[in-house]
Amino acid sequence: MALELRQQLRLTQQLVMTPQLQQAIKLLQLSRLELLEVINQEMEENPVLEDVPEDGSKDVSAEGGGDPASEPTESPDLKPVTVEERAREDIDWSSYLGEYNAPGPIHFEAEEREVPEYDNFLARRESLNEHLMWQLLLCGVTPKEEEIGSAIIGNLNKDGYLQATIDEIASMTEADTSQVEKVLSRMQCFDPFGVCARDLPECLLIQVKHLGLHDSIVIQIIQDQLKHVENKNYKAISRALGVSMDDVFTAVEVIIGLEPKPGREFSDDEPQYISPDVFVYKMGDEFVIVLNEDGLPKLRISSFYKEALSNKGDEFSSPTKDYIQNKLRSAVWLIRSIHQRQRTIYKVVESIVSFQRDFLENGIAHLGPMVLRDVAADIGMHESTVSRVTTNKYVHTPQGIYELKFFFNSSISRFDGETIASASVKEKIRRIVESEDPAKPYSDKKMVDILKASNISIARRTVAKYREMLGVLPSNKRKKL
Repeated sequence: MALELRQQLRLTQQLVMTPQLQQAIKLLQLSRLELLEVINQEMEENPVLEDVPEDGSKDVSAEGGGDPASEPTESPDLKPVTVEERAREDIDWSSYLGEYNAPGPIHFEAEEREVPEYDNFLARRESLNEHLMWQLLLCGVTPKEEEIGSAIIGNLNKDGYLQATIDEIASMTEADTSQVEKVLSRMQCFDPFGVCARDLPECLLIQVKHLGLHDSIVIQIIQDQLKHVENKNYKAISRALGVSMDDVFTAVEVIIGLEPKPGREFSDDEPQYISPDVFVYKMGDEFVIVLNEDGLPKLRISSFYKEALSNKGDEFSSPTKDYIQNKLRSAVWLIRSIHQRQRTIYKVVESIVSFQRDFLENGIAHLGPMVLRDVAADIGMHESTVSRVTTNKYVHTPQGIYELKFFFNSSISRFDGETIASASVKEKIRRIVESEDPAKPYSDKKMVDILKASNISIARRTVAKYREMLGVLPSNKRKKL
């Protein structure tokens, strides 16, 4: 069989990802804060882009300057104003000197000095390590004890538990284990109580001893019966300790009131505030969609560079003109991509509002089942485009702030053939748990029967899965005293 080379001409179609298309896709899936960061970075790198002033005033330098004839001129009839500086005669200088001339250092400030605003100062919360180190230094410790205490503080996790052993701390500081235990015992009395403990029972015991309950069944339960407390097996605790159920209930109430994570109050986790991308308001019988463009720069092409290319193109060298043209094309594509992004978000939200009108009017219990394919078919776009639009974007509705992904959920069948959204079923399970008797909580099988009475066909394992997603404990652990 002979091998030979041939040339063939084929006509095929394929999608070419141009840089402009890649930029449009990238902007489409960015959140509002990420988009603002991209715009600011592009404005720093591209001199052709400029921000439109909010007051709508024109830039004098960009428009070519103003008319000097229209500028106001000084009137020859105006006379200079003189200020007569004279002290008021009704001031009681003796009382003024006695009341306001207090002894102490005197500071003079120039009038031109810019005083920073107090709103610009950011208050930083005190960390757990700083709080413990401050207490350690107040104890009047020796340099060696300070070194051991610093090593102990450095080996605490965010919950305040000691992650190193006594031997490791002693080896680290070249000290005796007895000296380390002495410093550790001293630091376990620091605020917050329970800090520097090595495990949960020790943390709870430190807090109980601080409350003065040295010879109570609370200590016995923490030392030997903590597993039964977790499972709420109070009868086993009563049999093991030989005490009445009332005493067990009282002791468990004390244990429940303790803090298992003493370092939690010094956590440096800052709340993340959500800025909605879209607002949906109800005006009469209709819902109005408003895009949140507050804080986003309104971009435009600088008129200076446009005139430089059109009127003064001969004055620039070829590399300069190529540079301006490239930046001009990049700016135009960015502005078009942002406008296209805003239009696409508006279309997607408009379609979601039409599908979820019952939810917007009546709440989460009326959320309808919907998938990406429904919105894609409604607005004539691909499912991947709808998926990118709904990623990391939030909408403010009359029912609260929700992520756009929230409206897309699976459906659960009813006995009459209709469907209901899975999020609505989760809401019904949450309401069932809230309305149950704390002494006799509903089991998963009982909740299945309750949902069947509401014309919802659901399996017990599905109820258990939704209950875990809601962070609800099983019935045996939800039982209250």
